[in-house]
Amino acid sequence: MSRLQGPSSQKRKQPEPNSASGSLTEHERILYNLIKSKQNMGIWTRDMKWETKLPDYVVVKSLKSLNAKKLIKEVVNVQNKGRKHYIAAEFEPSKEITGGTWYAGGNLDTEFINFLQKHCVKIIYEQKVATLEGILDTIRRSRAFNVEFTPQQIEEIVNALVLDNEITEVESNGMGEFDSIPVGTVCYMCTSKGGRKGEPKIGAMASIPCGVCPQISLCTPDGIISPQTCVHFTKWLDF
Repeated sequence: MSRLQGPSSQKRKQPEPNSASGSLTEHERILYNLIKSKQNMGIWTRDMKWETKLPDYVVVKSLKSLNAKKLIKEVVNVQNKGRKHYIAAEFEPSKEITGGTWYAGGNLDTEFINFLQKHCVKIIYEQKVATLEGILDTIRRSRAFNVEFTPQQIEEIVNALVLDNEITEVESNGMGEFDSIPVGTVCYMCTSKGGRKGEPKIGAMASIPCGVCPQISLCTPDGIISPQTCVHFTKWLDF
């Protein structure tokens, strides 16, 4: 997951005369400075026109030039997809703009969400009883995903599973299956002994590690990276 980098502690250097930012026209510089001032929130083209008072054709031409010089980039605002929204190239758009982890290209990533849901149910099924912290820790240690989840994000997924009656929310009584969990701690259990929707091994096909492997493009049967030598794939086959 991309992380927004804070301002550099080092003093900024003046742009070189032949650099992209050093060869801007007056109108381009006005727009660039405005967009850059909005940092990771960016700005809508209509607001640019209102704040700068520049004519439409000047704004359109300047934005095209700034984009070609890779000083700005257009991003999809999930709340207003029809609006052209720009941020400076050095920033990553905030989750208020992109929708966060659950969105891809401005659309709700249902495939990713479903995959994560099945993975969570698999964890709960294997552990019999699991806490939110335990689920998150298992996900992080498994390295099945190339993004870093927050407790709030996993809680959203777990709550959705409870509403869908995939899992049940209970409180630990400190006995039996709960003996390692403090009394009163909120825990989760699968609603059926076979896991999700009564399947004997929940999400076995859906949880294949290849789907989220960052090296999948380099994986070939006879290559250095291959299914035969992949530890994660072997563990999945053993499941």
